[in-house]
Amino acid sequence: MDFQITPDTVSFFGHGLSRPECVACTAAGAIWVSHALATGGGGVARLDADGTPHTIVASDGAPADFMPNGWSMAPDGSFLIANLGDSGGAWQLFPDGSCKPVLLEIDGYKVPPVNFVHLDEEGRVWISISTWRIPRDRAMHREVADGFVILMDAIDRPDTARIVADGIGYTNEVKVDPTGRWLYVNETMARRLSRFELKGDGLGTRQTVVDYIDAVIPDGFEFDVEGGVWCASVMSNRLVRVAPDTSQHVILEDCDPAEMADAMTRWRDGGYSRDDLMIGAKRSLKNIASITFGGPDLKTVYCGSLAGEGLVTFRSPVAGAVPPHWTF
Repeated sequence: MDFQITPDTVSFFGHGLSRPECVACTAAGAIWVSHALATGGGGVARLDADGTPHTIVASDGAPADFMPNGWSMAPDGSFLIANLGDSGGAWQLFPDGSCKPVLLEIDGYKVPPVNFVHLDEEGRVWISISTWRIPRDRAMHREVADGFVILMDAIDRPDTARIVADGIGYTNEVKVDPTGRWLYVNETMARRLSRFELKGDGLGTRQTVVDYIDAVIPDGFEFDVEGGVWCASVMSNRLVRVAPDTSQHVILEDCDPAEMADAMTRWRDGGYSRDDLMIGAKRSLKNIASITFGGPDLKTVYCGSLAGEGLVTFRSPVAGAVPPHWTF
């Protein structure tokens, strides 16, 4: 795939957003994005045709430090949200703003800040935890690997919660692939894409799909109809497609090569920090962190970010795979 674009050829959609980290689209045309309010709290916003956000703010029942990160849509119109605040846990946000916990404890321990919640085609809930460490920045080291994945049989079955994968180098987005055979995982600080075979009520052993090319600090990802995996990289503002043959192709990037080289030296030497991760915030793409496909043909790409006020968008020559929430 030789498709490539430059930062000056992308468009921006939406305005007035704060930390629009995660985005999802539906067949009905809705575009939903996380929105962490500057005054604290926040929730999920639906964007009008002109990009104006209409936010469902987590209110009744939400923790005081609620910070929405990665989330999934549920069939009843609610949202399963990762709380990145120190209070942690996975939460369910309803259209009226009410909020209730999905999971706050695992094996007798408090669930730490959660990175992502994925609801798959079978109604199972996958919860990614980057690290047990608080603050999470203490895990921004390539040799720290205490991230893990929790599986629940259903939204209302916290009694079934169990850790099904651990020893992960800063767990980020996790998703079941379109075949329903594999759980894919982005390991941010290990800088690799891994997968686990679904086996019964758990997972098989980890397989490394790819070690990402230099300056890719993987965050969110999505599948396309050809079996490719599109990864959004913070720091370098790179969008990389991993082909079925595991070759990697840079579709988009917005970074300074010298800054990237210095940051990668710190990553290798163990001196990497949040300052490095946030280098991309000063560029026009504002530290892209997630990717999804939308539009009637699933060929319109939308990228969320850590520092933007809207979404990066462009047209793709290949369609995205149909996500579990497409008809919600």
